[in-house]
Amino acid sequence: MKIMDSEDYRINLEIHPTKDTTNSHVNGSLTVVWRDYDNIIKNNPQMVYVSSVNPNEVKGPHTHTKRNSYFSCIHGNVIFIIKNSDGSYSEIESNPENGVMVYVPKNIPSAHINISTGISRVLALADIAWKPDDHEMENTTFNDYEWKKWKK
Repeated sequence: MKIMDSEDYRINLEIHPTKDTTNSHVNGSLTVVWRDYDNIIKNNPQMVYVSSVNPNEVKGPHTHTKRNSYFSCIHGNVIFIIKNSDGSYSEIESNPENGVMVYVPKNIPSAHINISTGISRVLALADIAWKPDDHEMENTTFNDYEWKKWKK
């Protein structure tokens, strides 16, 4: 079995400046999360949703047993913690400025923590749609992980 590292989970997204139509000053940006022709995501998304995380709170850790997921923080700042098959952890920061999408394959435990002072919002794309009765998520623990380093 191949051991994945942080680069296997990290997808750098394209960020393009947008311009005002009257005088062409930069008025923001556009981040490309998914295009059908890029093949960044192995299977086309079957579900897209936004999850919010309160400051200093953790979502997970848990494992999705059937679906592959892709996450990008669109507001705030989160750290994704992914447990590798050798027991080590990969940590990947995602926020609107760094343009990072995180890939979490099925059967790989993960969590994310909001390290900002306000609510963070995470855009999620999944290759299998969630159904209330499918029970494909298994809660787990990261007892040997150093959570305190992120707590303020």
